[in-house]
Amino acid sequence: MPQVLWPETCFSQRKIIDFFKIKKPNLTEEKCDSPQDTRKRRRRSASLVLQKKRRRLLPFTPSEDRSQRLRQMGSLAHALTALQMEFSDDLTYMPGMAPRSANQAEFEEGGMQVLSKEDTETLEQCRAMCKRGECPPLVVVYDSCEGFTVEADGQIKDMTFIAEYIGDVDFIRNREHDDCDSMMTLLLATDPSKSLVICPDKRGNIARFINGINNYTPEGRKKQNCKCVRYSVNGECRVFLVATRDIAKGERLYYDYNGYEQEYPTHHFV
Repeated sequence: MPQVLWPETCFSQRKIIDFFKIKKPNLTEEKCDSPQDTRKRRRRSASLVLQKKRRRLLPFTPSEDRSQRLRQMGSLAHALTALQMEFSDDLTYMPGMAPRSANQAEFEEGGMQVLSKEDTETLEQCRAMCKRGECPPLVVVYDSCEGFTVEADGQIKDMTFIAEYIGDVDFIRNREHDDCDSMMTLLLATDPSKSLVICPDKRGNIARFINGINNYTPEGRKKQNCKCVRYSVNGECRVFLVATRDIAKGERLYYDYNGYEQEYPTHHFV
C-alpha cells in the first residue's frame, strides 16, 4: 500500500525549534557527538566478563545531516498537530487525574525492575540529545491502511533506546470507558485502585505513533522489532521502547501491545 509522507517542509526551522522547545544553537550544527565519543568520555573500568553478563541499553545515533533531522522532527510535528496534540517528552500529571505521588514503583505487584546506573546515564544522554534537536533517526509517515506509523530513517542497532512512552498519567479506574486507543499500562498495583495508565490523547511524543503487531498471525509476530519495557527510575514507573534487533533504514517499527496484559484486540492489525 503506498504511503503518504506529511509535508514537513511546511514547518519552518523556526517553527520546529519553537514546537519542540529546542535549544537553538545546536540544531544548526552539522555534526552531532557520536554515541561512541560519549561512551569514551564516560567509560569506566570493568572486567570483560562483567560487561557480557547483562545487555545494556544503547543511545540512539542521530542523523548527522541537519536538514534530515529537521525533516524527521517536521514529520512528528505534523502528526501531533493533525491529532491536536502537544509535544511532551515528560509524563504529565494534570489536575483531576493521578498526582505524581501516585506513581510509586513499590506499588507494582511482584515488584518492578530498577533501571541500572549505566542505563540511566544512557537515558539521560538521549534526553539531552533530544533537547538539542538531535532526535532519534525516525520519521512519521501516513499510510492509508495503517494510519500514522513510524519508519527508521537510519540504521538502528539492537538494544537501542527508541523513546519513552509519554502522556497524561491517570488511574486505570478513571479510564475504563475511555475510547483512546493508545493507552499504555504504567503501574499494575497490588491494590487495583492504585494502578496507572499513560494517556497520550492530548500530549505525547513519537512513541504515540509506533504501531503494534497482530498477535494472532505468524506474519504479524515476525514484524516485531521493538519491545515495551517498564522500569523503576528513582522510585517512579517509566515505560521505554527498545529495539529488539537491528533495524534497517526504511523499516517500520512495531512492538507487541500485549506485552504485559492480553487485553488489546489486535486481530484487525495488518
